[in-house]
Amino acid sequence: MTTYTQDAEDAEDAGTASAPTLTVDELAARAGVTVRTIRFYSTRGLLPPPVIGPRRVGHYGQDHLSRLALIEELQQQGMTLAAIERYLEQLPADLSAHDLAIHRAVVASWAPDAAEEMPRAELERRAGRALSGTDLERLSAMGVVAYVEDGDAYRVDTGLLRLGAQLLDVPIAHETILAARTVLIEHTRQAAHELSRLFRDEVWGPYRDRETDPEDPAHVAAMKSLSAHMQPMVVQALVTAFQRSLKEELREAFRHAE
Repeated sequence: MTTYTQDAEDAEDAGTASAPTLTVDELAARAGVTVRTIRFYSTRGLLPPPVIGPRRVGHYGQDHLSRLALIEELQQQGMTLAAIERYLEQLPADLSAHDLAIHRAVVASWAPDAAEEMPRAELERRAGRALSGTDLERLSAMGVVAYVEDGDAYRVDTGLLRLGAQLLDVPIAHETILAARTVLIEHTRQAAHELSRLFRDEVWGPYRDRETDPEDPAHVAAMKSLSAHMQPMVVQALVTAFQRSLKEELREAFRHAE
């Protein structure tokens, strides 16, 4: 998808949720995508249907622009269309363009650093070591690298590369790494879901309800700023809680093994 040319939080007069005025061609131009992409998203249920006007011409509004922006944000974080479809299904059906703009701001500010594509030589330089085929398989199992089929390159999560390179020297079986990753993903996803629910119900909802002008773009910026300030505290709390829980579990396991 091309770069989104109109931020969802810019609630301009043309194409508001209450008065859809954009044709499919105008929506595609504003969103920086093709008409074919819009129709494909519609068939997948990623976009709500347009409002049918005179001569059966479909009209789109700010809510469609906002949802396209959110879809692009999720794609940039590495989510597949199937995963995005499941993600959007969990959102309330009556979310306004403003709500979607806040949601996109939260997703963007909480998302990890984007992965980078690089050739093997650059990957090894950043890892600080030569990488064998087995090393690359282990890094792939950890979710650190993925081979790009279109070229002789790898997609690398630069935030995990240093840790992954250190773990290469730890005598852990490939299957164990895969099993551990599955456990971590499952439980961290559940934690993220619950934290997102708390943020929506206890922070986002009350904040939105007490504002006199829910379409004010400044409110979106305020939510994004709040989320950015919360992120390091939440991450630190999760890491600390996990460390304590792991220490207790290991202590209990070794006690029974004695």
